[in-house]
Amino acid sequence: MTQNRQTALILGPNGKFGRHCAQAFAARGWEVIAFDRAHDSLDRAIAAADVVVMGWHPPSYEMWERDLLSMHRRFLAAAQGHDVTVILPGNVYNFGPDAPRGWGPETPHLATNRLGQLRIAQEELYRAADVQTIVLRMGDFLDDEPTETWFRRFVMAGAASKGRVSYPGDFDAPHAWAYLPDAARAAVMLAERRDRLARFEDVPFTGYTLTARELTRAASEALGRDLKLRRMSWLPLHLARPFMPVLKGVFEMRYLWDLPHHLDGARLAELCPDFRPTPLATGLRVGMGVEELAEPNFLPAPA
Repeated sequence: MTQNRQTALILGPNGKFGRHCAQAFAARGWEVIAFDRAHDSLDRAIAAADVVVMGWHPPSYEMWERDLLSMHRRFLAAAQGHDVTVILPGNVYNFGPDAPRGWGPETPHLATNRLGQLRIAQEELYRAADVQTIVLRMGDFLDDEPTETWFRRFVMAGAASKGRVSYPGDFDAPHAWAYLPDAARAAVMLAERRDRLARFEDVPFTGYTLTARELTRAASEALGRDLKLRRMSWLPLHLARPFMPVLKGVFEMRYLWDLPHHLDGARLAELCPDFRPTPLATGLRVGMGVEELAEPNFLPAPA
């Protein structure tokens, strides 16, 4: 694998993770290929790349059963035989409520619900493939755009207009959040160290681990105004379930809002000791749309 040819292929360049990876790789000086499904050849695009960010994903839960595994099988069939490294965005669904706390690379994947089992099966495809793969495992997304994320649509929806945070679970249960600009920087740094990595690497991304109370307090400080913490009512979603198939998956994963959890960042710290996260206040201001996202910064923060 040559280091003088730095080309990143982004599958799903308009998606949440893919968009940030495209920006981060470009900021680091890589050539970025934003794949266009309507016009580009996947085989030719992979052949031109050193690293592939596999950002393709079924757009909603009800499509996972039909599309998730077949999508990744098709991609791996195209990637076989090419000297590329795949960066695969992972999540916490694999673990299940019975997994030991402090989720890391060695934590068993014990999920018994269908969405969790599908994510386990998806990653097993990559473990078995002859393609170097880095799973960057993240919590709930914290994005800079008003995309379909829990943070923007539910948790912070009333912060600006009503002065309150509406939270869907236990106020005292730590919850993992992934600030996507930081996760994308971590992806680039791992890609630049790919020659030192195993054939399959599971790298948890710690991000911000916050209880609802800590999140509300930090958001209040970031905004410079007091926010009230309120419990989100699940009743409207219950009533909408017969008409919105996607809500079956939302309720299937509801337990994560009451389950204390965090991602163990020891492996990322070992591989990328120079990675520095964005301060929480900045991440929250960007996530709430009151501060613009800055260009990715790869310089270590002062000691």
